Amino acid sequence: MNFSEVFKLSSLLCKFSPDGKYLASCVQYRLVVRDVNTLQILQLYTCLDQIQHIEWSADSLFILCAMYKRGLVQVWSLEQPEWHCKIDEGSAGLVASCWSPDGRHILNTTEFHLRITVWSLCTKSVSYIKYPKACLQGITFTRDGRYMALAERRDCKDYVSIFVCSDWQLLRYKILLYSLDGRLLSAYSAYEWSLGIKSVAWSPSSQFLAVGSYDGKVRILNHVTWKMITEFGHPATINNPKIVVYKEAEKSPQLGLGCLSFPPHRAGAGPLPSSESKFSLQTLKPVTDRANPKIGIGMLAFSPDSYFLATRNDNIPNAVWVWDIQKLRLFAVLEQLSPVRAFQWDPQQPRLAICTGGSRLYLWSPAGCMSVQVPGEGKHIPEATDMAALLCAVWHHTG
Repeated sequence: MNFSEVFKLSSLLCKFSPDGKYLASCVQYRLVVRDVNTLQILQLYTCLDQIQHIEWSADSLFILCAMYKRGLVQVWSLEQPEWHCKIDEGSAGLVASCWSPDGRHILNTTEFHLRITVWSLCTKSVSYIKYPKACLQGITFTRDGRYMALAERRDCKDYVSIFVCSDWQLLRYKILLYSLDGRLLSAYSAYEWSLGIKSVAWSPSSQFLAVGSYDGKVRILNHVTWKMITEFGHPATINNPKIVVYKEAEKSPQLGLGCLSFPPHRAGAGPLPSSESKFSLQTLKPVTDRANPKIGIGMLAFSPDSYFLATRNDNIPNAVWVWDIQKLRLFAVLEQLSPVRAFQWDPQQPRLAICTGGSRLYLWSPAGCMSVQVPGEGKHIPEATDMAALLCAVWHHTG
């Protein structure tokens, strides 16, 4: 093992460049850049005050020197030694400074964590991000450098906000509506600082746009003003005794396929007795510390006549909600024994086909609902996982 000669160093400020070609070290207010192989000095830069932090850009072309006591950041270029940049935060002060993944933006955190200032070396533009939380490792970037996660403190609550690094804008709950000629007709946002839109569906009449969100609600927008006309919640308890709730029974009479008709003379899964004024649906507790939590409106679809809207709330996976769009109210709820995998409307009439991954196909219409045992190798097992497992259904255009 060989050792180099000892050279001076201040505050343990010594860093290799990301490409491994250079070594940067600081001696009070001087920045020294050496060749890694020979340790020969390639560049010597003089800063305005004692350096307290250094950091290489991701492409190893620039290096920043932060002087927190003065509220200053100086940036030096290895390719153009005569070029340099000075950033003065002034009275706002400076407690942290770092590069963005593209190596062309610098993020400075002011004193008391009042804000983060984003400086562009290319356009000389400045962006501001408010409410950064005073904590270690409060900023991190995705590996591809497209997004930044920032810990924030708003209204005595902690948040993690996701920003787009190309324009430093917050990823928002927003739906944008454009005409065919490219004009922006409207922008809609129901809330902020939380997970946003999960599903969207146009009504066949083009009069309504249904927006399903992670908060478990569906917002209906009209096509004239693009404003919300109503919102549908998906509570786990049905309190209205006028709402018809169909619950799948674990056992049902065996009927031959030739005996089936739809709408049925007698519903295969009947509504609850009128004496029950409240009904609780089976809910799923989401795992919130993992990506893509099972919450929010994951599926929604309009009937062909635009009279009905079917929805599924992912943390109540066994239930399908059918809404009356004309009266803007809940029409019926269908609770299955297994989670709903897919549903699709008959293209000719308001008739809904539902699949749960078992060997039965479920059909609903305003007249009632029924289930059909599909013949196959599943041996009539509702939880069949082979050829009889129904994962989706597709209607012929004639219905």
